[in-house]
Amino acid sequence: MTDTLRQRLSRPPILIAPGIYDPLTALVAEQAGFEALYVSGAAIAYTRLGRPDIGLVSMSEVVDTVALIRDRVRAHLVVDADTGYGNALNVERTVRLLERAGANAIQIEDQDFPKRCGHLDDKALIPAQEMAGKIKAAADARASRETLIIARTDAVAVEGFERAIARAELYREAGADVLFVEAPRRREELARIGAAVGKGTPLMANMVEGGKTPLMPASELQALGFAFVIFPGAIVRALAKAAEEFYGSLKANGSTEPFRPRMFDFDALNKLIGTPDMLARGKRYAPGKK
Repeated sequence: MTDTLRQRLSRPPILIAPGIYDPLTALVAEQAGFEALYVSGAAIAYTRLGRPDIGLVSMSEVVDTVALIRDRVRAHLVVDADTGYGNALNVERTVRLLERAGANAIQIEDQDFPKRCGHLDDKALIPAQEMAGKIKAAADARASRETLIIARTDAVAVEGFERAIARAELYREAGADVLFVEAPRRREELARIGAAVGKGTPLMANMVEGGKTPLMPASELQALGFAFVIFPGAIVRALAKAAEEFYGSLKANGSTEPFRPRMFDFDALNKLIGTPDMLARGKRYAPGKK
């Protein structure tokens, strides 16, 4: 990366980050040309646990996942850290460990525990001032100012739109580098977010297929004042659908042959993950080589 993430978010075009959950999805996304990748807490819950996004994933599981991804790709990693896994002191440790693991940005939300996916119902919030303290703790704990702190508020669904805007402004004052108002329900609300809090602070939007917010192309979000858009769980929805069809075909046919046009074969997958290059590099260290 020639730009830091802070530099990249300061200029157009809008930055698009696909959701990832492991080194393979990160590698494929990076090879597709994405500059930034979103390590989705929901996607980790779906794939690592086979469970919903309701606060079941632990901080250590996310840190381990980020470290494995960073070992494989160079793209900017934006990491979903849920609520920071506790109070302000927990947030400090979360930021230190995620930054050390390779995160370029760390997202913290103002939900109470147990948290829920931002597009589920019946969410609960912690007090705004408590969240402001957690944002300040996150900013203070980072080793580098280039590690961005993203403040997410889920207040639209709980306290209403105006209170969500007020919370976002408070979190910016507390030190947030990027603001994320989760789950607005209409295009008009997205436009109001851009007008209300978009001056001087990058804004983030979240596109969830079938979620609360209407799906919009990145170009339209940019026109509304957004600098950053994520598609966090899309890859899991795509892969789960493909897996359902693959396993159904295998069960029905007793063979993978009918599905092969939709698969990599052995050599193609090895080429994708770099097997020939690694084997060639390994020969440089074989006995007798200088």
